[in-house]
Amino acid sequence: MRPLLDVFVVHKQSIATDQDDFMELKRIEDAYAACVDEISKVFVGQLELVEGVLIALFSEGSVLIEGVPGLGKTLLVNTLSRVVSCDFKRVQFTPDLMPSDLTGHNVYSLKDQQFHFTPGPVFTNLLLADEVNRSPPKTQSALLEVMEEKQVTVDGTSRAVERPFLVLATQNPLEHEGTYPLPEAQVDRFMFKLLIDYPPPADERAILAHYAEGRNPHRLDGFDLKPVMSPAMIGEVQQAAGRVIIEDKVVGYIVDIIDRTRNWHAVSVGASPRGGVNMLVAARTMALCRGRDFVTPDDVKEVAPWVLRHRVLLRPDVEIEGTGVDNVIAEILDNIEVPRS
Repeated sequence: MRPLLDVFVVHKQSIATDQDDFMELKRIEDAYAACVDEISKVFVGQLELVEGVLIALFSEGSVLIEGVPGLGKTLLVNTLSRVVSCDFKRVQFTPDLMPSDLTGHNVYSLKDQQFHFTPGPVFTNLLLADEVNRSPPKTQSALLEVMEEKQVTVDGTSRAVERPFLVLATQNPLEHEGTYPLPEAQVDRFMFKLLIDYPPPADERAILAHYAEGRNPHRLDGFDLKPVMSPAMIGEVQQAAGRVIIEDKVVGYIVDIIDRTRNWHAVSVGASPRGGVNMLVAARTMALCRGRDFVTPDDVKEVAPWVLRHRVLLRPDVEIEGTGVDNVIAEILDNIEVPRS
């Protein structure tokens, strides 16, 4: 099979002129939509969260999910692992969790008088770091290398994790007793911060209907989930996203957004350059999953809140007034001229 999207033609009205390229774009768009549909069989509603997690997976980024307990975060990741045919591991972060409990450690064997490495749970495809802020900073920092470089170093030896790799860390926004807030430098390593909220009554009725009909989300075999993608295809999508066209005007639009966060009256700390890079990468992936080989300003605006909400710190007086960071991001986007074709 020829490489995905190896020929691009810049047209606003059409995608690629080459028929094979068009078919590859259509295949990726259909696979993305099928993933959303399959996940929705089990994980009801929360479409923005589902799409954000998929975009992060295809962009090789990590996700911080914020929401109260009991909303189905573990169920989402478990279902995702079935749909994309990937391994999944969950780690409950607690105050006594040690870095080696995540990364693994060397164990001395009396039999052959050698050290042997025992891999930790980070050696998987999808890692759910549940309530990540319940462990001290030393343990939290054990995730930094694997999130950024997709490898783990133990006793001076670096070992790569299997691709694709995605860290999904959760934290409870309400309960702060016994927690260790994530340092800003670590929060910035997450590509997205996604929110999960209580479901509306219609979605909650559908959730209860699963149980009423005898289907238990803790036993996914009863939902007739079909694997849509393989790890190899995810790798192809990740490579294809890097070849999606982004014009100078759209790059300038991203720069304007990042720069405005640093000068906005309600903001005390703006987004880092990593935020701009992540916005560009995510917008490319979003365009690809929408069946296009070029990025539009709408792609940038769609991913901007995911990229910025954990990177923009508001002034204390603004927070006291009750203004949320998403409201400030919306104001910033509304006050920046959108590039025209």
